[in-house]
Amino acid sequence: MTPTYSRALIVGAGSGLSASLARLLAADGLKVGLAARNVEKLSALAAETGAAIHACDASDPSDVEALFARLEPALGGSPDVVVYNASGRLRGPLVDLDPAAVAQSLMVSAYGGFLVAQAAARRMLPHRHGAILLTGASASVKGFAGSAPFAMGKFALRGLGQSLARELQPQGIHVAHVVIDGAIRNPARGGEPPDAPDSHLDPDAIARAYRDLLRQDRSAWTSELELRPWVERF
Repeated sequence: MTPTYSRALIVGAGSGLSASLARLLAADGLKVGLAARNVEKLSALAAETGAAIHACDASDPSDVEALFARLEPALGGSPDVVVYNASGRLRGPLVDLDPAAVAQSLMVSAYGGFLVAQAAARRMLPHRHGAILLTGASASVKGFAGSAPFAMGKFALRGLGQSLARELQPQGIHVAHVVIDGAIRNPARGGEPPDAPDSHLDPDAIARAYRDLLRQDRSAWTSELELRPWVERF
């Protein structure tokens, strides 16, 4: 049986993957909600997609609960698709890292994912229906030098996804963690090298992969998907 969805919430929304996903889901007829700390950057996207926008600090439990409460009237009900795209990027030599900044990075990358997934699951479980998608990175599976906080946060988010998939999928909620193993194309940052076409992931292509997850028959659900450019070395 292939589930059908009506309302989507994207947390940690911005101009890249989240924007591509919002456009695609809206074109498919879903009502879309967008959440971020800074909602001013989402005004044009909201106008384009008809999305409702809400300010939210995903690492704050009261903010997350208020987000879902405010969103439900705007969408006509609780979201049955929730995508967690927020992450805290902090890089630097281990000995120079500020412990407070590291704690905040982990709060955004991992703890925020837990809070959002928990709030979503509480609303999905009574209906035994829904999808929770968590956006990972290369750092979800391999820690790089000078990037300990990001690796810790993304490893934790992956562990959350694995645990939730085993707990929630038998109750009708599709949980998937998506490893984005490579740079996402961003023209504002100069785009791709001219001699290396398609060396960065196309955000529209990633969005289509997320949609494919939502279209899967429940007899063969994917709990983890890894996406990388064709030139990426394994």
